[in-house]
Amino acid sequence: MSRKRLLCIGAHPDDVEIGMGGTAALHAHNGGSVYICSLTKGELSSNGTVESRQQEAQASARKLKAKRYQLDFPDRGISSSHTQYHMLVDLIREIQPDTISAPFFEDRHPDHAACSITVREAVFDAGILKYPDLSFPPHKTASFFYYFINGIGQPDFYVDITTWQQCKEEALSCYQSQFVKTSDSVRTPLTEGYIESVRARDAVFGKQAGTRFAEGFKNASPLVLSSIP
Repeated sequence: MSRKRLLCIGAHPDDVEIGMGGTAALHAHNGGSVYICSLTKGELSSNGTVESRQQEAQASARKLKAKRYQLDFPDRGISSSHTQYHMLVDLIREIQPDTISAPFFEDRHPDHAACSITVREAVFDAGILKYPDLSFPPHKTASFFYYFINGIGQPDFYVDITTWQQCKEEALSCYQSQFVKTSDSVRTPLTEGYIESVRARDAVFGKQAGTRFAEGFKNASPLVLSSIP
């Protein structure tokens, strides 16, 4: 049973679930601790409200058996120059994760790319002994990788989520304001069969990995093995 701590960070509520909800559920099932952190509240989203999305995010985290954190970077304003950046660095130090994940920086949404870059800086700064004005001691995270939100990409490795695909989709379905078209909502790419497209991508990754469903990841650093598996 894994007892390791996995910290999954996204720009908006629902990012983590899209990219690696199955992996998060699998990690929790195997005895590990899962933490989900959204940098923004998605206040500029076309549908839903900040309040409704917070409720949806909490429901989704419960499905994945994850503990959720919400920071207050401005939507479309994620940067290491923002005052919330120190909160992010301190959160990494507080949780002391074994692994951190963030969106892959090659993504059509600028916030996903900004999140990717900002998290990588925070991972580095969390390990600096003399980094100023933080509450917790330094922590160096052993593993850092990227998950995909929009697009396919070419993963460096896959996680078999066949058993956890349904759980992932149930977690995504908690975000009714984002993925369900109603008479009061605005038509967006998310309301046009987005969960189905996520399932299709997971199936493509599964084909590539030799299983039914999989999630793909990119390593932030070269993968080093002590021996051939």
